[in-house]
Amino acid sequence: MNRAPGLSVRLKLTLSYAGFLMLAGALLLAVVWVFLLRYVPDRAMRRAPGSGPNRSDLLNAFGPKAAWALAFLLVFGLVGGWILAGRMLAPLTRITNATRMAANGSLSHRIRLEGRKDELRELADAFDTMLAQLEAHVAEQQRFAANASHELRTPLAITQTLLDVARNDPNRDTGELVALLHTVNIRAINLIEALLLLSRADQRSFTREDVDLSLTAEEATETLLPLAEKRGHTIETSAEMAPTIGSHALLQQMTTNLVHNAIVHNLPEQGTVWVTTSAHSKTVVLTVENTGEKLTPGLVSTLVEPFQRGTERIRSDHAGVGLGLAIVKSITQAHDGTLTLTPRAAGGLRVTVQLPVAPPHTGR
Repeated sequence: MNRAPGLSVRLKLTLSYAGFLMLAGALLLAVVWVFLLRYVPDRAMRRAPGSGPNRSDLLNAFGPKAAWALAFLLVFGLVGGWILAGRMLAPLTRITNATRMAANGSLSHRIRLEGRKDELRELADAFDTMLAQLEAHVAEQQRFAANASHELRTPLAITQTLLDVARNDPNRDTGELVALLHTVNIRAINLIEALLLLSRADQRSFTREDVDLSLTAEEATETLLPLAEKRGHTIETSAEMAPTIGSHALLQQMTTNLVHNAIVHNLPEQGTVWVTTSAHSKTVVLTVENTGEKLTPGLVSTLVEPFQRGTERIRSDHAGVGLGLAIVKSITQAHDGTLTLTPRAAGGLRVTVQLPVAPPHTGR
């Protein structure tokens, strides 16, 4: 936005300081003048009748000195105000310089204002915190873009390879080629749909309605029960009513992702998945636990990053697109909730989602 040039804040503060000092000085001189008019003439006349000073003499004697005093106060106020304003605005200058550096793309700079806590230091600390969050967010987005590009390029490269092989070998079985292309295409579609879902959750572009997490947990369990039985796992549920407010589709996707992850990232066989929901005074809780390999806290902290699959980014028969827990995290944050991942001592993972409880409905 283009703005017309105006007076600097430092000059405005200087004029304000000087004006206030001049006003205080003028009021003080006025009080002195009133005192002289009321007391000095009477006492002087009693001491020397007929020859004492009158009001004109007092004005002639007091006027020039008052003018010099006001002139001194004006100069002193301007000089002192300019110095004081400069000292007071020095932190703002550092904040402004840091803002310009951030606008030019340098997010690693910090103000780190010294001294005790006051309003300006609170502003500087808040700005440093914002820069740190922006730097982390930009780094996360860069990693996400790089990983997404890699994931999207992989199915396209596989498709190109299959087509090249088919073109160089006319006798190749087209049925096998079509099946492979179908599998690769399905994977690419799933990846794109997951990216769109992640973007939708991040933008919070959804309609909020009453949702019971116990029902979403039951639906996800019923849907994924055949997959669990195929892998030789059991699912145990304990569903207490857990009413919240949000998007039913997104919360259903969140629950399904958690249960699916608990099934596919489990023991080779004889594994168990526990799904529980509960309600408290201010929150509702969805917990999904599973058996599995022992996980370190360091590894668990990275599982919510996009395209992170267990110990490494390696595709397997159940690897999915690597966005399951990233989508869960985004949906949870979009519903003003918290997501907690904790490694189980016996192996496996405990995932806890806490969401605000739905306010009670008042009937008429």
